[in-house]
Amino acid sequence: MVYDNMGEYSKALSSYERSLEIRKIALPPNHPSLATSYNNIASVYSHMGEYAKALSSYERSLEIRKIALPSNHPDLATSYNNIASVYDSMGEYSKALSFYERSLEIRQMTLLPNHPDLASSYNNIAMVYDNMGEYSKALSSYERSLEIRKMALPPYHPDLASSYNNIAMVYSHMGEYSKALSSYERSLEIQKIALPPNHPHLAGSYNNIGMVYDNMGEYSRALSYYERSFEIAEKALPPNHPALATSYNNIGGVYNNMGDYSKALSSYERSLKIQKIALPPNHPDLAASYNNIGNMYKNISECSKALSSHERALEIQKIALPPNHPDLAYSYNNIGNVYYHMAEYSKALTFHQRSLAIRIIALPPNHSDIAHSYNNIGTVYSTVRVYSEALSSYERALEIQKIALPPDHPGLATLYNNIGNVYQNIGDYSKALSTYERTLEIQKKVLPPTHPDIATSYLNMGLVHSNMGEYSKALSLYDRALEIRKIALTPNHLDLASSYDSIGSTYSAMGEYPKALSSYQRALEIQKKALHPDHPDLASSYANIGLVYSHMDEYSIAVAFYQRSLEIRKKALSTNQSDLASSYDGIGSMYSAMRKYPEALSSYEQSLEIRKMTLASNHPSIAHSYSNIGSVYDHMGEHMKALSSYQRALEIQKTALHPNQPDLASSYANIGLVYSHMGEYSIAVSFYERSLEIRRIALSPTHPSLAALYDNIGSVYSNMGEYSKALLFLQKALEIRQKSLPPNHPHITKLKTKIEDVEKKM
Repeated sequence: MVYDNMGEYSKALSSYERSLEIRKIALPPNHPSLATSYNNIASVYSHMGEYAKALSSYERSLEIRKIALPSNHPDLATSYNNIASVYDSMGEYSKALSFYERSLEIRQMTLLPNHPDLASSYNNIAMVYDNMGEYSKALSSYERSLEIRKMALPPYHPDLASSYNNIAMVYSHMGEYSKALSSYERSLEIQKIALPPNHPHLAGSYNNIGMVYDNMGEYSRALSYYERSFEIAEKALPPNHPALATSYNNIGGVYNNMGDYSKALSSYERSLKIQKIALPPNHPDLAASYNNIGNMYKNISECSKALSSHERALEIQKIALPPNHPDLAYSYNNIGNVYYHMAEYSKALTFHQRSLAIRIIALPPNHSDIAHSYNNIGTVYSTVRVYSEALSSYERALEIQKIALPPDHPGLATLYNNIGNVYQNIGDYSKALSTYERTLEIQKKVLPPTHPDIATSYLNMGLVHSNMGEYSKALSLYDRALEIRKIALTPNHLDLASSYDSIGSTYSAMGEYPKALSSYQRALEIQKKALHPDHPDLASSYANIGLVYSHMDEYSIAVAFYQRSLEIRKKALSTNQSDLASSYDGIGSMYSAMRKYPEALSSYEQSLEIRKMTLASNHPSIAHSYSNIGSVYDHMGEHMKALSSYQRALEIQKTALHPNQPDLASSYANIGLVYSHMGEYSIAVSFYERSLEIRRIALSPTHPSLAALYDNIGSVYSNMGEYSKALLFLQKALEIRQKSLPPNHPHITKLKTKIEDVEKKM
């Protein structure tokens, strides 16, 4: 037993087996002491993660007890309890529940109503309900266990601490962090009185409190409690005890959340090193460590290493666990996440669907993990712009979580956020804003005011306002997000770079190019410190800076930044990846601005070929490529080719997008522009008006796209000699421009000149 408690399982097994040999010689074949030996051996196998062997020994123990003891003997209850614990570890929750309930029935018949063993039974049943995601049932059973212990035990007995600890764990799973914290702290108070100062159970309590602070986004506090837990465990336990590995694992988790991936990786690797010494080679805890390490490699975009780690985890789980164990679903999920990060979306979808299939078999129909699978599938569909499937998957996840979780659980906020993202992508901005506001409402109730998730909500709401042309509102929300992230995250966290990117994008749209450049460069500085030099995110930053220089007519500098972006993407991605297409787009836009149209056309056509190879035939990005090609043909005066390309773009968008998505309006406007250049003014006006209908529905009344459209319509009416109509539309364009742009902006100057020309003609 001592060796077992120390985590020295091979020594424990050897001693228990020696004891069994002696008892087999000295005792009759069905003596209760033999059952005890089998029970002890099974306990070690269970700790080693060898569940089949554990089950076999526990069942042998039960067989002997059934022969040797009366049918309601407490030792039989213990056997049923132990068998249940193995089934629980194997993820076979219905079997676990059945055996725990059989154990409880025996104890209820043989023990006093307030006997501590009854409390243990209620506790174990609660644990299964917790694993099944049935939190109200878990809470009820844990509270029943606590009631019994309060009557049966002294006020500072360690088992009372255990009950408070378990109740806190359920509250934590329910997202009720203040209640969880209160119960964990009550548990710690009892343990401080009942136990020596370096008892391992104290380490467990500090660890659990750290976990709540981690979930609340209070990472410095979480780290402090995890480190206190580690200090105690280090004093109390042998140097390679599995509990020390758990401490390193949790510390790694906080560093991961803080974006300090090198420290996270170091902690996870230290955890794995201990487990390799302390545990058998196929123990499930080793798989968990490989999964954690894989997640870290994914975060730093070392995808081949990430994949290798997750596949190693899966290998172990396939040997150690039943084929439909929830932990296997977790590994399939992680592999799916890596393929998603690699932009191999069909593979990502396959692995997420495999994960979902296992969870549907292994878990109750409204378990949160099933919702997580639907969420991940929704994210893949959203990325490949199959928005109807994305919305369907997210809404299925939301239905489950509404049943499984309390109404203000952070998990619900995550789903509302994702649904908001879909509405944003299809241009339904009012629904997007409403959904993001629901997200923020939940987060403000359950999370600290500087939690990173709140910053994300402000960022998303800012993006909606930016897309609607409400730039001052967007900037205000982006600034709030940045303030929170500066408090909550390390100075080189990539989410800070994301905030600076968003701010830079808004300043660029406002024509405040020096401010845009400053923000984009700040983002690039952070990424250079946090990422390896050929990371795809750096390519995006170089492209953003190139775009600003192009707006400033600094084309040679712009091309240099786009070329740097392209070089990185060629190294980081295979030649048929969609991000390469974006780089070719950027270079094409530069050549177009420099009036080098053949070179522009070549770049845009390369972009189109890549997208055709990597995306569905009606993907909106393919429409984007056709639009770019159409713009070059229009500049070259090849109007029929331009018209053909723009119409191809429009056909795709009609299939893929919401009917009021602004991209459709852009295509109608582009076709109108070509007809205008061809002198077909009445047809041009008809396409411009269709574009105007969409933009008036989808965008704010002061959106720059409306200004551009009013400008174009005014110009057509001027060419048709309808000067009063021309003046009306040009003045509308000027009003919008003056609200969002500085007074000396080129757009305002050009509009004023046009208005003067029209007024002269009148």
